This record gives sequence, C-alpha cells and structure tokens, in this order.
Amino acid sequence: MDEYRVPRRLRLSRAIAAAQAPVLLPQGRRLRRETPRLPDAPLPWEGRVEGGGDRDGRDDPGGASRTLHLLVIGDSTAAGVGVDHADLGLGGRLAEALAARTGRPVHWRAAGRNGATARDLVRHFLKPALEGPTDLVFLTVGANDALALRSARAFRRDIRRILERTFAAHPEAALLMSSLPAFFRFQLLPEPLRRSLYRHSQALEREARLLVGAAPRAHMSPPPPPYTEGFFASDDFHPSAIGYKDWADFAVEDAWSVGFGRLLDDH
Repeated sequence: MDEYRVPRRLRLSRAIAAAQAPVLLPQGRRLRRETPRLPDAPLPWEGRVEGGGDRDGRDDPGGASRTLHLLVIGDSTAAGVGVDHADLGLGGRLAEALAARTGRPVHWRAAGRNGATARDLVRHFLKPALEGPTDLVFLTVGANDALALRSARAFRRDIRRILERTFAAHPEAALLMSSLPAFFRFQLLPEPLRRSLYRHSQALEREARLLVGAAPRAHMSPPPPPYTEGFFASDDFHPSAIGYKDWADFAVEDAWSVGFGRLLDDH
C-alpha cells in the first residue's frame, strides 16, 4: 500500500498499541537487534554557508548581508545520524537551502541527542542551545516520543514549553517544526508495528500542530511527500545526505510558500 489514510480514533492510539503489545514488543526487539546502529555525524555540529548557497560567497555580491543564525534542535536527525560530515546533515542542508532562498550568509548550529524525546530537549538541551544568537529555530522531534508511546498530553506539554522558552529567550525569532516521519513508508518496519507507530505519531503530531498553528511566529511543515530513491541511509531508517537535502529543501520551500520568510526580513 502506497498511502494510508489518516488514522481514525487517534486518541486511542496508545490503547490500541497496548492491546497489540504481544505482537509489537517482539517485533520491536527484533528491529532493534537487527537494525545497524549508525553514529552521530562527527563534531562540530556547526558551520556557515555564504549568501546564495555558494560557500565561497561568489553568489552574494553585496557581501554585507547580515548573517542569519539558525539553530537546529532535536533528536538523531539534529545529530546528523546517517552522514559522515555534519555539513551533509540536517543543519548544513537547511543552511544551504536558506542561503539560496534569502541570498544571506547562514551560520548554523545543532543541539540534541540520538534518541531524544521532546522531554529530553526541554530538560537537557533547550536552555543552553538558546543562549547563542538565534534568528530561526528548526525543531525536529517526535519520532522517539512515538516509539516510546508517550502520551499526546505529555508531548503537547513539552512542545508548549519549547515554544514558550524559545520565544521568551528570542522574542523576534521564528520557529519551524518538522512534521513527524511518515512511518507508514518505512519498509523496514513490519506490520502491525508500522501501522501502530504511524497511528500514534499522528496523534502526537495533531497536538503539536494545534500549538504551533496558534503561535504567530511559528509554522509546522506538512506531511512529507513520498521519499525518493536514496533518501534513507544504510539502516533504512535515518536520512542519507540525499535525504537530508530533500527534507531541507521541502521544509524551506513550504515555509516560503506560506509567507514564513517575511518573519526573517528584519533579522
């Protein structure tokens, strides 16, 4: 099946998963045992892309455009799992897409941890990450909350705290949040684990969309298009260098299509 409909009865996603536990738990254990564990991208998780997306600045003739400061915070995708250089991960690819879109130099940095949930970000990473200059936050979280079957209420609470603390620290900043992964397209996931995980991720995503949609300087990406050939790294779970580029291009294109880019004009 190429597509699933958005699951009904999302409020029951945890209960349905609990009822399926005798099947889901062995599938999950086998998946963890058989799936290669890829490392984070090597440090530093930081870099700079010159205006226009050209690293030597030839496409930025003004040369004096104010640098846009990008913070990527989240889970394994913020940590660049799936690539062997951080510039090829989500932070570097987003910086390239933003520099090409705005013509401005972009300094990017990333914070987070492989396996992090939204609660982990709030407790351990958000405060120190926000201490640096920040014009745009890209939040990538939720996959591990879904895998851990965290409640939608707890996830909503943590997303609210991330939003509140981000804008308290940087009132003029903007925030983009990624949609959760389209787990129903992850071929390594067996059924019924694939469908159950997708159902619960949609329950979490719905809560996040309500919060992000109500924030005047925030936007959440729509569900991703079908993943292209080469999107996944060797573990068939995390993005490859191609996948991170596709993701970054999609997120920035969508954000600008709804006028989000205007929020950065004064930075």
